[in-house]
Formats: sequence, structure tokens, C-alpha cells
Amino acid sequence: MLKVGLTGGIGAGKSEVSRLLAHHGAVLIDADRIAREVVEPGTPGLTAVVEAFGPEILGADGSLNRPALGSIVFADPARLATLNAIVHPLVGARSAELERAAGAGAVVVHDVPLLTENGLAPLYDLVVVVDASPQTQLDRLVRLRGMTESDARARMAAQATREQRLAVAGLVIDNDGPLENLAPQVRRVWSELTARAATG
Repeated sequence: MLKVGLTGGIGAGKSEVSRLLAHHGAVLIDADRIAREVVEPGTPGLTAVVEAFGPEILGADGSLNRPALGSIVFADPARLATLNAIVHPLVGARSAELERAAGAGAVVVHDVPLLTENGLAPLYDLVVVVDASPQTQLDRLVRLRGMTESDARARMAAQATREQRLAVAGLVIDNDGPLENLAPQVRRVWSELTARAATG
């Protein structure tokens, strides 16, 4: 098994790369998706979050009201740390379970947005960074996601710098250009990953 950490700044195109890698046959473990799953209604995760933050973070249907919770935790680093202390171990346990189920010869790609920020690179055999210039990221966030320029800049500023991400990269996918340039690069990276997995 080859354990790969996939990361990239907001707007760099990491989601598209993870989709292409899964298409090639990677076992994709998406940390963001798992983080949502572990706080679905009826889970111990949601119970713990409600105990820590109160019932006002629930919607009328009993599900987590993410904007309400976000307004609490993003204004207070201590409350954010409390939330992370609940959710991160649950995400880690579920990720490990999915990884064990993948099988010996698999290429397991962990899609981890904050890999660099949280110092997680040593957990993987290889880190793949999807790279784009800050100008390209900003353009995509404003033009494609409808963010205001100030919101986009704030989100980018809250993440690791381009240089910090590249410093932990084993392989880099350059996604500064048009989308059609991406697929051939991902094919080359997939060939490299499968070769590494085969040699152990």
C-alpha cells in the first residue's frame, strides 16, 4: 500500500485532481467528507459537539447548523480547538478504517486540505501538492465560486503559503493553466504512484 497525502491551496484545483486520481483507481479518503459524516444526526460526534456548544448549533431537523457553529468557532480560537479535539480523532479513526479496507497493493490518496498547516506530511509515504499561483487562485475563487475579492483573499491568507506547501511536496501538479493541461499530468503522477506501490 502506498499512502499519499494530497493537498493544495483553496482554488488550486485539488478536488479535480482527487476526482481524476479516483477515476484512475486510487482509493480516495476525503477528510472533509468524513468530517461531515462523523457529525451526522445520531452519531456520537454530533452528541459531543452539542454537549460542548449547546443545542443552538442544531437546525430544526436535528442536523448540525454549520453556519451557526462556524460563527462561534471562527471568532474564538479556544472554541475552534474544542471542536477540533472532538472531530479530528473521529476523522482519524474513520480514515484508518477505510485505509485498512483498501488492501495491500492499493494507492490510498488522502485528500487533506490542511495537510501543511497541521504538519501532517510525515504521516504519508508521499505528498502530492496541486499548485497554482495566488493570482490564479484568486481569479478562480472570485470568478468560479462567486466570492468577493476580500473574502477570497482572507481565505487564502488563513492557509499555508505556496512556498510552505511546495516545501513538503514529493510530487507537484502544476494547475496554473487551463483544465485540459491537468489530465495528462495526473496520468503521469498516477503512473509514478502505481510504480511506487508495486515496489513497496
